[in-house]
Order: sequence, then C-alpha cells, then structure tokens
Amino acid sequence: MSILKELAERVDGCPASISVIRTQWEQKLPMHKHEKGQLLLVTDGMANLRTKEKDLYVPLNHYIWMPKKYAHNLMFNSRNLHIINIYFPDHEEADHHFYDDLGIYPVSSLLSELLKFCSQWNGDFLPGSWEYEYLLTLKHLLPREDLKKFSIQLPVTDHPRLNEMLTFIRENLESPLTLEYMSMRFAMSVRSFTRFFSNELQVSFVQYLKMIRIIRAMELMQETDLSMSEIAYQIGYSNISAFSNMFQQLTNMRPTAFKLMSSK
Repeated sequence: MSILKELAERVDGCPASISVIRTQWEQKLPMHKHEKGQLLLVTDGMANLRTKEKDLYVPLNHYIWMPKKYAHNLMFNSRNLHIINIYFPDHEEADHHFYDDLGIYPVSSLLSELLKFCSQWNGDFLPGSWEYEYLLTLKHLLPREDLKKFSIQLPVTDHPRLNEMLTFIRENLESPLTLEYMSMRFAMSVRSFTRFFSNELQVSFVQYLKMIRIIRAMELMQETDLSMSEIAYQIGYSNISAFSNMFQQLTNMRPTAFKLMSSK
C-alpha cells in the first residue's frame, strides 16, 4: 500500500468518524490533502507546514486549523517535534467561517484542559459515542474563543533568482541586511530589488526579514540555552528592546514568555 493510500485509509476510510492520530506520520507524507478538516496541535518543538502558497510556522502550544481538501505537507523544522492530529468530518451545526480559513492560534487554558482529558485517545470515534460528542464540543469551541491569529506566514516561490536571495537571507541573519546591502549584493538598484521582491512574494523585503528573524529566534529559544541578548544579536538585532517589541508584534507575546512556555 502506498503512503498516500495509507493516508486515505487512516483518515478518510471512515468518513463519519472523528479521527485522532498521535503517531508522527504526517512528516512522512508528500503534499497531500484530507476529506476532513484538520486540527494539528504542536506539543513540543515547532512545526513547519508548507502549502502551495506559504510556509507556516506553528510554535509549541499552538494549533493550526486546516479546512478540508487544503493541500499541505509537514516539514521537519525541529529536532523534537511532537504533534497531535484530530480530523473532523463536516457538520452543518458547526457551520462557521472559522472552519473555512487556514489559521494558527494559541492553545488557550480551556482548550488545554479539554485536551488533557482525552490525552490517551487514539483512533476513530463514531457518531453516537460520548467520545465523539466530546471531540465535537472541542471543535465547536474553537471559533468562540475569538483568539488572535499567529501572523508569521512566509510566502514561497519557484523563482530561482529569488530563492537564491531567500537562502542568502536565512544564512546571514546576523548581518545588517539593509535594502542597500541586498541590492548591491545581487547587482540591482534599490528600486528594482524592492519591486522584484514585492511583486514575486506579495510581501515587502523588510516585512519578510522581520518574520524570518523572529522564526529563527523561536528556534534558538527552543534548541539552545542562549540568553535573550545573544539570540537578539544572532538574528541581527543590536537592541534587545527593539527585538522584544518586534517579537511581541508578530507573535502576541514577549520573548521571555515564549521562552518560559518552551522550557516547561
């Protein structure tokens, strides 16, 4: 049986069930989609999920809601990645625009407690069982919490020249990557570089640089014992206050709070 046929059998083989899968199997799959809506929770590490348009980063104690038939694949972005997948069939009574949009959200205290109660559940749960009703209630809760989306979503491209630029950015985050520096490095005028970058990615160079630096900071917090000052320096910030403010702007929390959450 091919891995994609195994996927269809495990998730969509019983269309009416809510499926809970705790094994780390999504990482093995190429770009794929499900007939069910998917709740992917990150309990350790940071997940990197790629769609056809964007690279999405799901930090520890966050979840991503994916509508049904949304093509994606899970990339390896952390040495210690642990996730839980819950796959939900359509429910007319759960009709809400929340379920039509891809979004990343923090796990609230209430959702955390609900998940703890079913922490040992695995497999398919059918309509009529109390486990099914419990998980359906969990699904109904999601839009009613009205939480802020995690806003870091990096656009992707097949353009070889632009991918060369993006690789250079990722490998030189500690450098002063100004528009002038990047334009000179790639033999373009500032105006041409700015237009090229924005037209291809639909995001400005400055905004892309902010997001990729904060992503790298989150990785360093989870994978190293570096101080906040050292992390800020490694990603190109000489001012820790500026780093902290930008981190909060993009993640809705201070870096110290994220570090504390990662160390639990």
